[in-house]
Amino acid sequence: MYTLVYSINNEPSPETVYVNLTNSCTNSCVFCLRTQKDDVCGAEMWHDDNYTLEDIIHQFETYSPTPKEVVFCGYGEPFLRREMMKEFCKYLRKNHPEIKIRVNTNGHANAIFGTNVAEEFKELIDAVSISLNASDANGYNDICKPKIPNAYEEVKKFIKACKEAGIDVTASVVSGFDKIHYIDTKKCGEIANSLGAKFRVREFIENGY
Repeated sequence: MYTLVYSINNEPSPETVYVNLTNSCTNSCVFCLRTQKDDVCGAEMWHDDNYTLEDIIHQFETYSPTPKEVVFCGYGEPFLRREMMKEFCKYLRKNHPEIKIRVNTNGHANAIFGTNVAEEFKELIDAVSISLNASDANGYNDICKPKIPNAYEEVKKFIKACKEAGIDVTASVVSGFDKIHYIDTKKCGEIANSLGAKFRVREFIENGY
């Protein structure tokens, strides 16, 4: 069975579990773990999206005690399975209302669907971590290789939309993955703050988890 729900470092009773909704993505980031390996802590990440809500629930409910946080983060962009994510969020809100729900996203959702996806999820998720990854469009295109037009501006718009929807927003950059792509983390932080978001620098982990 492919991995839909997993934990980091194979923790037997993790406080946080991750949901691997899809392998599809609108970016091809140069630092992405999926270009280095097929698994996270031994959990196979590749699958074909051919699963049901019940499959996610089944894998989630194998964790005991119930985790404190669920994070949508895998080998693709979780908002591409927007309706499936909504259904699992609704399940969690109904059956485990104490759980905090976060989405790690590339910030392309509003551009992809042509609607305010942030507003749709404002009652369903608590937080988002949005990959800013550069201080300008040229740097973003070089690092993230987006498949949508005006991607960098769309990411910034999504940060603002999530903030306006009342979702806790952190904009992030990945640092230290090579000596070719320079990232001005100070300027990135200023951009994030100007959009109302918190800011985080994530250090690149060689070979991932």
